[in-house]
Amino acid sequence: MTPSSDLENLIALMAKLPGLGPRSARRAVLQLVKKRSLQLIPLADAMARVAETARECLNCGNIGTADLCPICESEKRGNGELCIVEDVADLWAMERAGVFKGRYHVLGGTLSALDAVGPEELRIPKLIDRVATEEIREVILALNATVDGQTTAHYIADQLEGRVSVTSLAQGVPIGGELDYLDDGTISAALKARKTL
Repeated sequence: MTPSSDLENLIALMAKLPGLGPRSARRAVLQLVKKRSLQLIPLADAMARVAETARECLNCGNIGTADLCPICESEKRGNGELCIVEDVADLWAMERAGVFKGRYHVLGGTLSALDAVGPEELRIPKLIDRVATEEIREVILALNATVDGQTTAHYIADQLEGRVSVTSLAQGVPIGGELDYLDDGTISAALKARKTL
């Protein structure tokens, strides 16, 4: 027996989510329907509320429920450090680590000549404005170690040269990593970033 068109539509929508394919989406929908009152109804209610209230922070680009996110509103986070990330998911990953106590700026992607993504398509002009108007001492570039990520980091560093201290996250061998399992680029970055013990 095949599912009704409403269920098929839900499965197709779920299959579009990152990490879910058609089979995983079908299993997830089946689980939700079986546990309707415990999972499906609360999930549908939460999704309806988020669809109504979620918005992009006008200052940093984070996702929240007000014009300014809690990080931008917090006086404690205004310590002069601004961490630049590619996407909101990267911001959330940094927050999960719980070690950065400054504010963020979400670019919304990286520069890419192949995809015709220039500085104006990203939030780079807004970043330049923030550095000029906010009391920022250090910009920390926390961009992915891809070609586009590194191109974007170099572009931003050039734009901010002489205005503020620009640093980047360390790259190289992760804690617990074994050299035999690392790619050549990671080993190369680790060797270039070596330090005295």
